[in-house]
Amino acid sequence: MDITKISDTFAVATQILAQDMPMLKAQGMTTIINNRPDGEEGHPSSSAQLQAAAEALGMAYHFIPVVGMNFPQAAVSEMAQVVTQSSSKVLAFCRTGNRSINMWARANELADSGVDVSTLVAKTSFKLI
Repeated sequence: MDITKISDTFAVATQILAQDMPMLKAQGMTTIINNRPDGEEGHPSSSAQLQAAAEALGMAYHFIPVVGMNFPQAAVSEMAQVVTQSSSKVLAFCRTGNRSINMWARANELADSGVDVSTLVAKTSFKLI
């Protein structure tokens, strides 16, 4: 699992596993967002397994799957709500982190957050689509 810090309160990661949850909590993550659909090729864990592991440690867990680089408005709205209502650090993940960073960018646009998304993303290896 590779974690890329985007801001003081948001990071994206490649695939995480249930056994990664204690380390994520130790890093201050309080909210986990799974943008990877169950059953996707190479997906080693179900959302239910990840949710149980996160919640056992007192972390919030949200399953907002997106397929490919398709970002339905309902998913973007849910992501915006979760990110803006989180009390601390949020980690969103998918297979490579690309879907998660693009969902976050769209969520910030929707929420009119004032976050300079382009500048923050430019400091990473990700590309906005």
